[in-house]
Amino acid sequence: MPIQYKIDVLAALKEKGYTSARIRNEKLIGQATLQRLRHKQSVSFEVLAKLCELLECNIGDILEYTEEEQT
Repeated sequence: MPIQYKIDVLAALKEKGYTSARIRNEKLIGQATLQRLRHKQSVSFEVLAKLCELLECNIGDILEYTEEEQT
């Protein structure tokens, strides 16, 4: 997939004080979405917007585009 995470999102959230338990308890991001982030799978734009808000960053700080190799 040409769009990839530049950072470990869960580690970045933890640095900001957002543990998985806190995220669930405050209903910031759902459990299924946390699992998707754990496995570096895609998430919705709404989730990306929430991550930008929580991490105080821009989407380009979280994601990057890399060209796929032609076979």
